[in-house]
Amino acid sequence: MHISNNHFSNFFIVGLLWILTAAQGFAQVGNNNGVANPNVAGKEELTRLAHVSTAIADSVVAGRPYIGMLELHELLKTSLNEAALEELYSSLFIPINLNTATREEILLIPGIGPRMAHEFEEYRPYRSLPQFRREIGKYVDDEELVKLEQYVFVPIELNDATEEQILSIPGLGPKMLHEFLEYRPYRSIEQFRREIGKYVDEQELARLERYVFLSNN
Repeated sequence: MHISNNHFSNFFIVGLLWILTAAQGFAQVGNNNGVANPNVAGKEELTRLAHVSTAIADSVVAGRPYIGMLELHELLKTSLNEAALEELYSSLFIPINLNTATREEILLIPGIGPRMAHEFEEYRPYRSLPQFRREIGKYVDDEELVKLEQYVFVPIELNDATEEQILSIPGLGPKMLHEFLEYRPYRSIEQFRREIGKYVDEQELARLERYVFLSNN
């Protein structure tokens, strides 16, 4: 069968797009394009952000780790007004769990109003970030979708997650990746807490637990 150059080019382009889309699906925490995570950002990095004084940076660092965005918001709203907070959250944010975030958490995402918060909730449960891109992409353009992705995550399955997915957890490096893999298969979340709790304190363990789940629990 003869395949013309045009047909071959079309097959190649479709295949390349498929590969790129699949590669994007590896990470379950949105790609970060400039939004600092308060749990891992250094003091110097924090003080370069809008409205963050040295005193505020010190209080952010002292309060670590933050389990979620509401915890950080409670700290910062004692020092900053609503307009300043919205501007700051465009460059400082703790990703929210797409499947469990409250309406209050979703509305902390800069530029999100009640209508879009409803759309976030409408498509639960999310199985992957590509699903989030597909559903929310019905309402916003590609540029806005890339921006929104920085503020969200879908938990990863502890026993099936790829190395790329595990490393997408903010602040998790090669050493902790090794420990995550070392104890597979996990039979329960309690086992995860027991094993990973050998390496981190209770607060850090609770922070890491936000990003994972077990399908058998």
